[in-house]
Amino acid sequence: MSVYQEIIRNGLWKQNTGLVQLLGLCPLLAISNTTVNALSLGLATTLVMVVANGSVSVIRAVVPKEIRIAVFILIIAALVTAIQLLMNAFVHPLYLVLGIFIPLITTNCIVLARCEAFASKNPLLPSLFDGLMMGVGLTLVLTVLGAVREIVGKGTLFSGLDLVFGPVARDWVVHLLPADYPGLLVAVLPPGAFMGLGLLIATKNWLDARREARAQMALQAA
Repeated sequence: MSVYQEIIRNGLWKQNTGLVQLLGLCPLLAISNTTVNALSLGLATTLVMVVANGSVSVIRAVVPKEIRIAVFILIIAALVTAIQLLMNAFVHPLYLVLGIFIPLITTNCIVLARCEAFASKNPLLPSLFDGLMMGVGLTLVLTVLGAVREIVGKGTLFSGLDLVFGPVARDWVVHLLPADYPGLLVAVLPPGAFMGLGLLIATKNWLDARREARAQMALQAA
């Protein structure tokens, strides 16, 4: 298995930050009440991870070991500030909805962990790819959790697209359940986030256990 195949496997499944490492749970649980919110924060975090990993990989040889963490945090904070200003300028309604969770990307242990564990020890291209795959893995978990919570809680999908694309996108909401569906309030509240994430983790563990059992049976048959 090549280095890049291993990075893909780790980022999307084996070391998924949301389902396995359980890092960054604060934004994952708090902002995943709709698909649009979850996807937006996931993409912003992914962009920060890619650029931060690349920056750390480039300067790793010239940064003294004793101050490396402080330098990494400065880089991450600068990137998050730039994204915060861009969102404020171009998608202001979404910026207001995501609120404090945008600057909190700076303190997200996922970003700093990948800078320290991977980018500070590897060349530029693998580091960029690692940031991308770890970010995509987190974004997929956020999006699936947001979609499940929104469908169960409101019966819709992609509500809030007007926050990104303006009033014209209000008609782009997909109604998956009848219009008289009352919704399940607990799904969009924090307890619903815990239950949804628990179901996703259980599903992943079940799939891993089934695959391992099949591999054992194949070995015994051979």
